[in-house]
Amino acid sequence: MSLTYWCEWAWLPDGVAGDVLVEIDGTRITRVEQGPPGSAERLPGLTIPGLANAHSHAFHRALRGATQRGEGDFWTWRERMYEVAGRLDPHSYERLATAVYAEMALAGVTCVGEFHYLHHDQGGRPYGDDPNAMGHALIRAARAAGLRIALLDTCYLSGGIGVPLSEVQLRFSDGDSERWAARAELLAAAYEGQPDVEIGAAIHSVRAVPPDQMPVVAEFSHRHAAPLHVHVSEQRAENTACVEMYAATPVQLLHERGALGPRSTAVHATHLTDVDVELLGQSGTYLCMCPTTERDLADGIGPARAAADRGARITLGSDSHAVIDLFEEARGMELNERLASRRRGHWSAADLLAAATCTGHASLGFPGAGQLVPGAWADLVSVRLDSVRTAGTSGLEAVVYAASAADVHSVVSGGRRVVAQGRHVLGDVAALLKKAIEELR
Repeated sequence: MSLTYWCEWAWLPDGVAGDVLVEIDGTRITRVEQGPPGSAERLPGLTIPGLANAHSHAFHRALRGATQRGEGDFWTWRERMYEVAGRLDPHSYERLATAVYAEMALAGVTCVGEFHYLHHDQGGRPYGDDPNAMGHALIRAARAAGLRIALLDTCYLSGGIGVPLSEVQLRFSDGDSERWAARAELLAAAYEGQPDVEIGAAIHSVRAVPPDQMPVVAEFSHRHAAPLHVHVSEQRAENTACVEMYAATPVQLLHERGALGPRSTAVHATHLTDVDVELLGQSGTYLCMCPTTERDLADGIGPARAAADRGARITLGSDSHAVIDLFEEARGMELNERLASRRRGHWSAADLLAAATCTGHASLGFPGAGQLVPGAWADLVSVRLDSVRTAGTSGLEAVVYAASAADVHSVVSGGRRVVAQGRHVLGDVAALLKKAIEELR
């Protein structure tokens, strides 16, 4: 069915323009031109392409506000996270993820990269006859909320470098990379030809996947031309252990095992050497920065600008969902650079918004998204320019430096209207979140 929207303002490849008509047919944009609204549905404010949340752990949303009491670090936070993971099953995870993805849609996200490693039941046993029950639950959740999903099926084999799996971590593991690949192949076959789902791969980290197991995961990515994501150098302790064991940094180890390249994404990449930056840039690997999580967990500030200057492509994610707001993540990357360098102006607003849109979608295996052009996915996110945050502002700077997720009032995702007047088609998302999280507690 053909629909036409009239955008008061729209961000097009050549910049911001007014009075823009966007015609869509099914899931794609068919026409973009300037003109009067006529009978088209009006979208006030600034309309941008759908946002891509390139790094998500949906179940971490249950930790929001619950891990801020007292002292602690990444490792104590991780223990709280494992407690939540231990309570989930396919039914409870689907309910929680549906609400979390609906929250993302309210924030303008139309595609999510779900870094999925909660595969099995207690002790590592499959759920019934379906070893991918949890993955299917996440895909159903994304579809219910109106998002496309790159399910980044994660290989997770050890509890740390040279450390056996804990009882909870057994739920994450298939035993070895060959068994991981056999299960991932079943998942990929189940969604072959379905354009709203991309089955990708992930190496959890150098802590969780020994070097001799990494090539199997990389080969899956190559065979399916699918994304390959990996947590990299989030903590200095990870780097120290890796160098002591393998005489190489995590980036160097991944490079040696064929896990870097133009379909790969290094997530966090907080503590990099100059050699690491060169390897990531020269290989064309994406870097997914998650500034809010990296602040929340006291990880540090990664060298995003230096890596981009050497050729790495920058994307953004909300990771642990301390907040779900890609505008906050975008400006956070610039503001972090200002703190580290004591200078302003490292990224233009267009650069930051590209990281949250077209570059993010491409890193998740959806290169035909993230721009308002004919042939692209019909993702339109409209942001108010008359709220208490944005009143008196204009242009992309209004969105990147003033707006919040609360200013998104309309979302069309893949041609489907999922948010209208700031309300999701599923109804009261806050109530859905509250119920799902209370059930886990």
